[in-house]
Amino acid sequence: MTDFWFNVKLGLTHVLDINAYDHILFLIALTVPYTFKDWKKVLWLVTVFTIGHSISLLLGSYNVIAVNSAWVEFLIPVTILLTALFNVFTAGKGARKEKMGINFFVTLFFGLIHGLGFSGFFRMNVEGRDNKLLTLLEFALGVEAAQIIVVLAVLLLGFLIQAVFRFNKRDWVMVISSIVIGVALPILRDTYLSL
Repeated sequence: MTDFWFNVKLGLTHVLDINAYDHILFLIALTVPYTFKDWKKVLWLVTVFTIGHSISLLLGSYNVIAVNSAWVEFLIPVTILLTALFNVFTAGKGARKEKMGINFFVTLFFGLIHGLGFSGFFRMNVEGRDNKLLTLLEFALGVEAAQIIVVLAVLLLGFLIQAVFRFNKRDWVMVISSIVIGVALPILRDTYLSL
């Protein structure tokens, strides 16, 4: 049972680590256009992201794929930037309802990229273990739980800002997405310079 909790905790801290906030930034950008009434869509998007993340970890732990980590570290802020820019250009236009299939596919693809960023560390952690798949599932459970915590925080903050302070939804999406862009751009620059 201690291995189970260790792996779940590793998944939780992977997402909630304040020093590695790229995961949180992506989740903020992914979630900010939605409200509590969209909770099923948001939960599906987060789960699809976890699935993509887990596929990369699985393939990496069995040495099926190996990608240059510098490129992955560059692509991660690209995913954050693209998601936030999409929010800026579609804020208040209602395009989300019509494009959910595309959102799921893109979120899965972005999950694959984010998973590649952690695959080397994960591969070292499961090296020599008999059941890598079980370890991955336990880790993914922690990742999913942490992502739900972040999503709930974003949805709750959005509700409070919009209901209490009468901030309209479009402005909320624009402001938060712009902040995410402002944080992601220096990360993108730094990772580009290290290529």
